[in-house]
Amino acid sequence: MAAASKASNKAGTSPVVIVYGGDEFLNRQGARERCRAACDARPDAELIGLDASSCDAYAFDEAVSPSLLSDVAVVSLTNLQNADDRLGDALIAYTKQAAKDPAHSSVVICRHEGGPKGKRVVDGMVRAGAERVQMPDLKKAEAKINFVYQRFDREHRRIDPAAAQQLVSVLGERTGELAAMCSQLCFDFDDDPITIDRVNQYLTANPQVTGFMVADRAVAGDAAGAIVAMRSAIEQGTDPIALIGALAMKMRTMAKASAVKMGRITKAEAKTNPWVLSNAERQLPGWTSQGMSHCIRMLAWADEQSKTNGGDAVYALERSIESIAAKGRR
Repeated sequence: MAAASKASNKAGTSPVVIVYGGDEFLNRQGARERCRAACDARPDAELIGLDASSCDAYAFDEAVSPSLLSDVAVVSLTNLQNADDRLGDALIAYTKQAAKDPAHSSVVICRHEGGPKGKRVVDGMVRAGAERVQMPDLKKAEAKINFVYQRFDREHRRIDPAAAQQLVSVLGERTGELAAMCSQLCFDFDDDPITIDRVNQYLTANPQVTGFMVADRAVAGDAAGAIVAMRSAIEQGTDPIALIGALAMKMRTMAKASAVKMGRITKAEAKTNPWVLSNAERQLPGWTSQGMSHCIRMLAWADEQSKTNGGDAVYALERSIESIAAKGRR
């Protein structure tokens, strides 16, 4: 009991936080919210983004050290699971140091995708005083429905169980779009609770809010229509990252369909709904491997732009949509 109490007292006070595992959208959102809170608490701090897949111990030490701009920084470190041994040792050493003087230390918010990779670093940081925040995975239907209820609670609103189930049935595999849809329903309608009729009205009357409509128009070669739908979705509250995710999923499905058609993998190995795979196969004419690779790289760039201060996610989305509509030739 004493140990549990001690751990509880430590949680929330450490300047080093590990946002661990769970649903990718929630993991990203959890880290983003903690970075925002840290920046609000320390308005003079410099916000620095690092990726453990590519940065080294020197870059990390430089980021958390005083600079000409600020005595402290808020460091957002992604892909903690990919940290090499030297970076891992630097993270553990800094966590120990920061625990002795949290008020005057730089804040470090780490994202870890979950799983056993990087366990030594995570365990070492936690022992040194880091706070580990386990994110929910939303794999079960009940967890997804509870997520919908929580999103409405955040807006001080309610939703009927049947309406929540309908949202999960349509968007349950796309957490970012599901979250955006909950916010949009609260913004557009005053009903409390939101009913299934409102949900159905919204889904059918405003299909442009779903990223998969944007993706379908882009793959069909309708760049103008896809861009108009994308801008409408963003105006209605859809996070650009959700649209990027929908486009990326579409391209991954197209790549799988191409691999199946060429005999590189079987339909079973594609692990994709047969109807979705068949539809993607019908959309393959005109595509090349180089074109798909180019579009996937464009979406990776758009994803980076959406997560980087000063990046223009909407511009990157437009460029990506134009490339997809041109089958990667632009």
